[in-house]
Amino acid sequence: MMERPAAGERAVIVQLDFGQSDLADRLEELRLLTESAGGIVVAEVGGRRHAPDAKSFAGRGKVEEIAAMLAAGDADLVIFNHELSPAQQRNLERELQCRVIDRTSLILDIFALRAASAEGKLQVELAQLEHLSTRLVRGWTHLERQRGGIGLRGPGEKQLETDRRLLGNRVKLLKERLSRLTRQRGVQRKARMRGDVLNVSIVGYTNAGKSTLFNALTHAGVYAANQLFATLDTTSRKLWVADGGNIVLSDTVGFIRDLPHALVDAFHATLEAASDADLLLHVVDSANHARAEQMAEVDKVLAEIGAGSLRQLVVWNKIDLTGTAAGVERDEYGNITRVRLSARSGAGLELLRESLAEYARLKSEARRKELSAAEREAQHDFI
Repeated sequence: MMERPAAGERAVIVQLDFGQSDLADRLEELRLLTESAGGIVVAEVGGRRHAPDAKSFAGRGKVEEIAAMLAAGDADLVIFNHELSPAQQRNLERELQCRVIDRTSLILDIFALRAASAEGKLQVELAQLEHLSTRLVRGWTHLERQRGGIGLRGPGEKQLETDRRLLGNRVKLLKERLSRLTRQRGVQRKARMRGDVLNVSIVGYTNAGKSTLFNALTHAGVYAANQLFATLDTTSRKLWVADGGNIVLSDTVGFIRDLPHALVDAFHATLEAASDADLLLHVVDSANHARAEQMAEVDKVLAEIGAGSLRQLVVWNKIDLTGTAAGVERDEYGNITRVRLSARSGAGLELLRESLAEYARLKSEARRKELSAAEREAQHDFI
């Protein structure tokens, strides 16, 4: 038998085929998510189905295959790259005699590991509790009493009601705290937006190199690593660019396909840094063959938070891995649409600085015209 590692839970990961075209990408992403959560993948289970099984999602034969993989790999848990219903999760745990989690639970767990600020921790806890509220009976052994029967009669129903009430009270408290933080952020943002300073938010798929780019531009020392969701908390810094003056640059949490709605809602205060920006730097991992799909996923989340119509500048990152030359691309109107660079090597960073300076000048000119028009209108009203 293989010797068990000193740390890290051993996991069997499951990715079923329901007709998707990008199965290999989805499986690789699940592997990266599992490793980001501190897990060790010991086996992968696939299989094609027309639709999920109502009872166990995977079907009896596939559950037996998963059980065999669990035993062979001496694994601790099973991770499905799908959304499981509470009943499916309970049935699978009963059959497999181990913990079973779905994609949403896995992402929530990674967020819980990464949250550093007080606000980030509040947001993660809120998302976790709202997810837990839909599957309250899972893992709460004393709630088995609610079934009734000899030795099981009594306060089970009352206990369940108590748990739900306590959970509801905590969710309400967290929402109130986050609401206060959102109002404070709003006041700070309005103060920034009143000036001529260009507000830029870095967005992109997780692990596209956003924090590496942020550090390269601002020397902020934000944590950056080759793992999914290395950054959760929005960090803002002032950046001075020649011929453009000061710019406020914000690094935001990365996006991913099928990002749980509970997380989008909980992180709304953090993501508002993106929705209130003058310009979005959409960082793309140009070395990833699934980059077009990843860009589409980012645009989908941006639309959810009300930032879908904001101006974007695409940053074609990681050109050091593709052999592409640094450069700037423009549309037929002369507007900058894409900057090719490597945040890690620094190639093309100066081109991005020049592009930001150009956008800063455009904002300053628009602001001057706006003020001039307001002054002329005020003079006209006075006359």
